Amino acid sequence: MAQKKIPMRMCVGCRQMRPKKELLRVVRSPEGEVGLDNRGGKSPGRGAYLCPNEECFARAVKTRALDRALDHKVEEDVIAKLRAGVFGE
Repeated sequence: MAQKKIPMRMCVGCRQMRPKKELLRVVRSPEGEVGLDNRGGKSPGRGAYLCPNEECFARAVKTRALDRALDHKVEEDVIAKLRAGVFGE
């Protein structure tokens, strides 16, 4: 029996390919709101994937890779909410 293909996605922070289930998805909704995808990759809108560690998150914010991936300027208050949602700060 053939093995099932594992979907891979690239982290916008460290630029490494990882299995989709290991990454967090940040989504910009059609209304322009940015937040975490809590529906397992099913939320509508443009998405970006991040490793669940602070180094990748900080690098994605610092290099504006998250802004480019979402095709939208992510404001500081939204970044703070994302950080609190992911890391519980």
